[in-house]
Amino acid sequence: MSATNLLHIQHLSKIFHSAKGDVKALHNIQLDIREGEFVTVIGPSGCGKSTLLKIIAGLDVDYNGTVSLGGRTVEGPGIDKGFIFQEPRLFPWLTVERNIAADLSLRKPEVRKKVDELIELVRLKGFEKSYPRELSGGMAQRVAIARALLRNPKVLLLDEPFGALDAFTRAHMQEVLLDIWERNRTTMIFVTHDIDEAVFLANRIIVLKPRPGAIQNVIRVDLTFPRKKSSTAFQQLRYKVLGEFDKIEELELVGGAGI
Repeated sequence: MSATNLLHIQHLSKIFHSAKGDVKALHNIQLDIREGEFVTVIGPSGCGKSTLLKIIAGLDVDYNGTVSLGGRTVEGPGIDKGFIFQEPRLFPWLTVERNIAADLSLRKPEVRKKVDELIELVRLKGFEKSYPRELSGGMAQRVAIARALLRNPKVLLLDEPFGALDAFTRAHMQEVLLDIWERNRTTMIFVTHDIDEAVFLANRIIVLKPRPGAIQNVIRVDLTFPRKKSSTAFQQLRYKVLGEFDKIEELELVGGAGI
């Protein structure tokens, strides 16, 4: 593994067992992600995007192959891996600052300082004493991101975190997340169904194909930040990703015809 690679995945396969039979969710995933990289993962429903993310997070350890983070095998969840779900999952009885601190005491100067810095980073200054019920969906998700960053994880894993937001809030949150990434340079792996979102955020796009989930292609995004979705270069990359989906659809039609 190169010294610049943070995450190393080799020959990763995952099978779900049930009374109805076995389902091969992932097959022979091989992937390296560099420190400080922003990677988006996209593909049709059922291609194993969320399963891959949970394995990297250590939330699922029943698989074949190897997954290592910072040179150490991933054997379970830990503070070196932050995970953001589609829903913020905040504690409704705690304020913004206490949700971010979680089980750490705000009375400790180092915790207080870090929480204040994160509140500034996620643009929630002035809402420290607010409760989740008083926040918009985007604001609540920013609290969840700040909480995940508190312990300086090596990687931040985001499973369609903006999927439930309206288009305007979603676009705003994409800008906020990029601002956080550019300031912190935390390695991020972001699962999405949205092609524009994948191109807008990423250094690289991992396209997965389904049944079983496997890497269809890895597309490098060399656009500079800030990016404009209306630009010619952006649209060319968007069509390149769309082309991968067309290939997947053709493969599925051929496979279906042969059954």
